[in-house]
Amino acid sequence: MNRPPASLRLRGPLAALAAAAAAASYVLAVRPRMLHWGATAQETAAPLPGDELVRTPRMQSTRAVTINAPPASVWPWLVQLGAGRGGMYSYDLLENAAGLGMHSADRILPEYQQLDVGDVVPLVSRNGPDVGIPVRRVEAGSVLGLGGTMDPRTGQIRPSGGAPAGPRVELGWTFVLQPVNGRSTRLLSRTRYDYAPLQVGLILRPVLEPLQFIMERRMLLGIKSRAEGRGP
Repeated sequence: MNRPPASLRLRGPLAALAAAAAAASYVLAVRPRMLHWGATAQETAAPLPGDELVRTPRMQSTRAVTINAPPASVWPWLVQLGAGRGGMYSYDLLENAAGLGMHSADRILPEYQQLDVGDVVPLVSRNGPDVGIPVRRVEAGSVLGLGGTMDPRTGQIRPSGGAPAGPRVELGWTFVLQPVNGRSTRLLSRTRYDYAPLQVGLILRPVLEPLQFIMERRMLLGIKSRAEGRGP
């Protein structure tokens, strides 16, 4: 029997090595930068208000941006978040391709400046399904915490407690404004996830983490440009 050429015999092992190298590069270099974009090591490690929404996360990200405006000028943009409200200040075109009906405002909307614990920030326009994320913590001018229990089969999110039977995702998403001086602010965004069963993570990590990074990075920059008076 003729043996295949050495180049063919090596193709499989070389492909496996290349895949392993790519995976290692993602885990060691790319993923940490996505999860901690803009945040310092101290900000990433420090506890933040809203961490109590998911006490033992299997996934966590902390992203941040410096805004050349005081917290009082940033807060109005946060409090009007949501579809049918101020939008999410991210890539409207991509969000609307998914049917979310998102339109990011380029001005402060007085009619959406009140947000309380128990309210829901809509993630889909009023013409779509009733999907939103509950408000769990509000400290006017400094902390906006969102979160709940999501059924990954339907996308429905409800306040934590009385978790549905079957797969579920516990999520917390908190925005924290930290004054740097009288003229600038650090805007930190922290997300924390827990899930069950463990198999949910096999889908959640490779899909959610890159997508969330792309959209949230743009969101933080969108808030920054608006709060600084530079427009969308």
